[in-house]
Amino acid sequence: MPPQFEFLMRIAADVGEVVTMGGGPLGERRVVSIDGGTFEGPQLAGRIEPGGADWQIVRADGVLDIDARYVLRTAAGAAIRVVSQGYRYGPPEVLASLASGEAVAPERYFFRTVMRFETGAPDLLWLNRSIAVASAERKARQVLLESWRLR
Repeated sequence: MPPQFEFLMRIAADVGEVVTMGGGPLGERRVVSIDGGTFEGPQLAGRIEPGGADWQIVRADGVLDIDARYVLRTAAGAAIRVVSQGYRYGPPEVLASLASGEAVAPERYFFRTVMRFETGAPDLLWLNRSIAVASAERKARQVLLESWRLR
């Protein structure tokens, strides 16, 4: 049976400057703080708590390997831990434009993540067994994601 998707939420994550940690055996390690933001969907809405981060590796082939971890706080006060892992890649000139903070149309590069969730909120326990796929766009100081739950 082919997978089906249902819209889960739009996320606007406020991000800090890229901190480069230097090269390693897997590539150049970087970290980007997740400083806040908002999320909204049919069943979820609220804000992103400060203190999250995206732990990145820029691989030798130019692919950005993403490992973002952060906490959503719903309007009702429930905390939701998010682990979002994926890839961003594209033509070198497009990636250079993104790195310099220029506006780049999202269709000019690939930016997708797989999201998993953890919460203790009784009315949101369904998130603990959910997987979502997100299509993302990088802005100068934000990452915008449209997240779709796999059914």
